[in-house]
Amino acid sequence: MPTLKDKYDVVIVGAGNAALSAAIAANLDGAQVLVLEKAPEAARGGNSYVTGGAVRFPYEDLDDLIPLLGEISDAERAKIDVGTYPRSAFYDDLMRVTGGKSDPELADVLVNNAHDTAVWLREQGVRWGLMYSRQSFLVDGVYKFWGGLACETVGAGKGLVDSLFDRSVDLGIDIAYATMGDHLLIDQVGGIRGIALRGPDGLTEIATTSVVLACGGFEANAEMRTRYLGPGWDLAKVRGTRYNTGDGIRMALEIGARSHGHYSGCHAVAWDAGAPDEGGDRNIADLFQKHSYPLGLIVNIEGNRFVDEGADFRNYTYAKYGKEILNQPQRLAVQIFDSQVTDMLRDEYHIRETTKFEADTIWELAMGLDIDADALERTVSEYNAAVQDTHYNPAILDGKGTVGITPPKSNWALRLDQPPYTGYVVTCGITFTFGGLKIDTTGRVIDTQDQPIPGLYAAGELVGGIFYENYPGGSGITNGFVFGKIAGTGAAEHAAV
Repeated sequence: MPTLKDKYDVVIVGAGNAALSAAIAANLDGAQVLVLEKAPEAARGGNSYVTGGAVRFPYEDLDDLIPLLGEISDAERAKIDVGTYPRSAFYDDLMRVTGGKSDPELADVLVNNAHDTAVWLREQGVRWGLMYSRQSFLVDGVYKFWGGLACETVGAGKGLVDSLFDRSVDLGIDIAYATMGDHLLIDQVGGIRGIALRGPDGLTEIATTSVVLACGGFEANAEMRTRYLGPGWDLAKVRGTRYNTGDGIRMALEIGARSHGHYSGCHAVAWDAGAPDEGGDRNIADLFQKHSYPLGLIVNIEGNRFVDEGADFRNYTYAKYGKEILNQPQRLAVQIFDSQVTDMLRDEYHIRETTKFEADTIWELAMGLDIDADALERTVSEYNAAVQDTHYNPAILDGKGTVGITPPKSNWALRLDQPPYTGYVVTCGITFTFGGLKIDTTGRVIDTQDQPIPGLYAAGELVGGIFYENYPGGSGITNGFVFGKIAGTGAAEHAAV
């Protein structure tokens, strides 16, 4: 740990994707920067470390991805179809999945800066690749990418944050591990004059005129989850870091910041029932998630379906279906697949650390998973009878659905009749919360009188107003680096005045 100075131009609270993007941007703008990482160095990186690395940004064609990927041979190009994902589609997807509630001004900033900021990250050392295994299907010898996602960071979340840490160290940015922001210090006009830190040596005050809060939401705080999300959320598994306990939100509210956004909403996914209750496993990272459910059926332990597995591409449903699992008996569900789709399941289904059972009959499967066997046989029989005999294509919304059952399966409905059958037991894993602080388009934190708090900026998961009810998959990382870069630049400019 470096010897801390008494004063810094900019202090960044947090050390994930948003925070480190802010730190690098502030440094490149001439600021002397301190990063506070609440976790010890061995657990650094926040939620960003355990993400799968999928990143959503607009592009017109494969050529728009070349600044990220590097040159691609003609032979490789012939096997790739990334389609097109214009800015209007990104904006429409964001508004569609949030029920039109996403702040239009912040949404515009997110969409319009996403691609260029991803290229900027490449310039900072972040490596990119195409998501062949998770976001494409091989159709007639061509990899068809779907759902508005084509790129990921190499090495997933670990690769992303390690690259950003390496860049930060190269730039001479000070990083204090096992050190959290405790409270903000303000001057007589309500602007930032410093921050109190709590670290290995106790409480210390650092002078600064610019602070960027980027230390995540309150998903790892059971009390806040229950207070804001509701009863039962204290029992959800925490799929990300255990250090995101709402500190940044609390510090800002204490000095008059305005709360904003969907405090009773969050990103929650199907998470392996046998995963640790909190903090996940940094070696397994995001592989406890189970996202291939559109290829099969989801039932509760009573043997009943409760969601439309094919309502949309999984990119637009997985972040809200975790909540539906939390509402089921014992907070459990089972994803069931047959041999028709086994080779299409994502990599996370093939790790050793899965809670699963395989059988040659639905009855045996139910008994092995402790599901009501009569009910499961009835559910599968009714589903199979309802499947329509139309063309199946997992790379598009194929309309191959069911008729006469509730809930329906709107797309990708294959009969579940080709043994062996495999069931994967999942529960609710919370990733991040949607409520937080109100910011303007330059990343400044707004107070309860709708005025910016001088010197206070925010970015990432503790910003409210962008995601409501749901989010488009891959946009969380984008949200972090876009507003992180903006906030860091703004903080540096404020410090230079």
